[in-house]
Amino acid sequence: MTAEQRAVPGPPPAPSGPSAPALEPLAPLTVPGLGALRQIGQFFALAITVLRMTFKRPFQFREFVEQFWFIASVTILPTALISIPFGAVIALQVGSLLQQFSAQSFTGAGSVVAVVQQASPLIVSLTIAGAGGSAICADLGARKIREELDAMQVMGVSPIQRLVVPRVLAATCVAVLLNGLTSVVGVLGGYFLNVYVQHGTPGAYLSSFAALAQLPDLYISEIKALIFGFLAGVIAAHRGLNPRPGPKGVGDAVNESVVIAFLMLFIVNVVLTAIYLQVVPAKGA
Repeated sequence: MTAEQRAVPGPPPAPSGPSAPALEPLAPLTVPGLGALRQIGQFFALAITVLRMTFKRPFQFREFVEQFWFIASVTILPTALISIPFGAVIALQVGSLLQQFSAQSFTGAGSVVAVVQQASPLIVSLTIAGAGGSAICADLGARKIREELDAMQVMGVSPIQRLVVPRVLAATCVAVLLNGLTSVVGVLGGYFLNVYVQHGTPGAYLSSFAALAQLPDLYISEIKALIFGFLAGVIAAHRGLNPRPGPKGVGDAVNESVVIAFLMLFIVNVVLTAIYLQVVPAKGA
């Protein structure tokens, strides 16, 4: 058998000439929504890591105090100023509605419960996310594009334990403390508007509040503030740790953190409110 006979025949040659089709590389397979799912997974992974490293030593107490003071200083005045008209508007709306049914005596209960349960934690969380969260995201994003976080990892220092945990805990603690201030200021705003604008009776306002409001209303308010503050801090830290390159990427990350925090806080508020109404019975029920 000759060499030509032993040769194995190969595939036919590709056609040449102007009629031959060009072979293009296949585009990578993309799944719609895969990027969003990846971001959600990274967010929950960061939240779990923050919770786990909260109890890991050494705790950055000095960093926590500095961030606590900074977030409190930039949020306490806007929170108080927002809660006054917010409580007044709720009292005005509730009072006008109950006046149509000749039930003005229940204005205090309706407005106070609405302010304590719903308005106060939302006001606090929005100011935390808008003022404190944007600062956290900008700070971490600037460190990221300057490669400071990479340098910390090279030196064996965890950026999450050193920078993220104190900031998230500071936002959470400030939210819980400001929630009490917001509740008091909002209730006082509704009281003065009902008494001096709607010509309500101070005794009826206070007695209806004491008759229908209950202590679990304050508990759920503080729990909401705790969860909202934690979520706002984690969202800001997540977007700050994953910005696009350049200063524009940091600015976009700050805007994204505020918008995402607002959407998530409203969704979580609906879930917590539904659970509370199912678990805790109304007073007198």
